[in-house]
Amino acid sequence: MEIRENVFLKDYAWWKIGGPADFFCLPKTVGEVQEAVEFARSRGLEITVLGGGTNVLISDRGIDGLVICMKQLVGTSVHEDENFVRVEALAGTAKSELTKIFLKRKLAPALFLCGLPGDVGGGVVMNAGVAEQIEPREFVEIVSWVEVLDLQKNGVRRLRKDELQWRYRHTDGWQPGIIVKAEIIWPNRPDDTISRKVTEATKARRSKQPLELPSCGSTFKNPKPHSAGALIEKAGLKGYTVGSAQVSPKHANFIVNRGGASASDVDSIIRHVRDEVKRQFQVDLETEVRYLGRW
Repeated sequence: MEIRENVFLKDYAWWKIGGPADFFCLPKTVGEVQEAVEFARSRGLEITVLGGGTNVLISDRGIDGLVICMKQLVGTSVHEDENFVRVEALAGTAKSELTKIFLKRKLAPALFLCGLPGDVGGGVVMNAGVAEQIEPREFVEIVSWVEVLDLQKNGVRRLRKDELQWRYRHTDGWQPGIIVKAEIIWPNRPDDTISRKVTEATKARRSKQPLELPSCGSTFKNPKPHSAGALIEKAGLKGYTVGSAQVSPKHANFIVNRGGASASDVDSIIRHVRDEVKRQFQVDLETEVRYLGRW
């Protein structure tokens, strides 16, 4: 496995934003992830794990140490009987690949997963979910177990779902480590309406979300019982622009890169949106986005 130096990260993030990593690698196997961890440990380097690059804002100044990008750690195996469909998926596997597996079998997770960008590991880390009142609607409902590479021992351990602590857009109990695999499970009860629902949901999403421009998906968590997008729109911030970054005129909870936006542009918008929503509605917005690198 090649470990490269001074690799710019904008090509590995959905926002198309990000400065250089000191060191960077793209492991294709769990063994290569272990190699990368040993490389970092032997040189005293900090490790940053980058998944699908959806919910991250990478500093213009880049990231210290070693970035392990999981985009090529992909693969699935399907185990099916009359009761359940079980899918073992490596962490870098796109959620869209899971969608295809469940759609082929006309199972409900296809409708849930078709609305989610990113990869399986990221889905577990943030307990990814959708706003629609459907079942399932969060990762906690479809995960059976996860395998984690322990950063101290550099060995893999398996954790059952009930050994993790799941909450809204966050999961604990697997740290410190790197999620390398998960089993996704669902009852084998086909629903002939699933294909139609997936088609309708995809069409609706394209009409409501700015999928034609780079973004991270939803920028802010919904502060229950409110909708972040609705609050931002009511605050008059649709279209608010800093540099080449903009609050999408199509969906206020999306910040889009109109071409050449910097991380500082996006950060300025995030700060302004939070301040205005707090000032106008006394609601604190929390980002779904994780800040990575030298801030």
